[in-house]
Amino acid sequence: MNIIAVLNQKGGCGKTTIAINLTHSLQNQGYKTLLVDSDPQGSARDWNAENDGKIIPVIGLDRVSLANDIEAIKNGYDFIVIDGAPSIAKLAAAAVKIADFILIPVQPSPWDIWATADLVEIIKARQEITEGKPIAAFIVSRAIKNTKLSTEVVEALRQYELPVLNSYTTQRVIYPTSASEGQTVYFRTFNDATLEIDAIRNEIIGVFNGLKDTI
Repeated sequence: MNIIAVLNQKGGCGKTTIAINLTHSLQNQGYKTLLVDSDPQGSARDWNAENDGKIIPVIGLDRVSLANDIEAIKNGYDFIVIDGAPSIAKLAAAAVKIADFILIPVQPSPWDIWATADLVEIIKARQEITEGKPIAAFIVSRAIKNTKLSTEVVEALRQYELPVLNSYTTQRVIYPTSASEGQTVYFRTFNDATLEIDAIRNEIIGVFNGLKDTI
């Protein structure tokens, strides 16, 4: 069982969009998945209510006891994806504590890059006492293709000494449109957004498979 935490303490970075669509993508591959909404605002739970819970299972766990709560329910799942809370350091630290892989969405703007500093500090503090775990990586979110800024953000993020995924999401109308209808990008098959999410899923699964090969 693997736990993926999608975290960024800055709001509006595409965190919930990635968490929802990544969970659905994993489910499409036959994995038993669960999305944990740890944001007190409950955006993922609101989205789930729009489709009457028919797409993916979603539960809300938005207390600092997050790690213990997930530990109690994790059996039977292949992947648990945590949609992290913005601006709440204690909840972020709780997600870092239990995660196997942390995905940090960052939009291509200097403000978003700077805002990740506190989260990176929490992650590195955890890694220092747990032999480099959890694994953490940035993902560029809502990139505008063929723009200089979208290219430069990768170089800027590397100053934090964490890897940056090769896969990313771009600004596409289908992301907010599908969410507003209680859907994921998979309600339309074989569109460019599904290719983006599938690429993210495959890259993360590749990381987990690589870990298994080293054990």
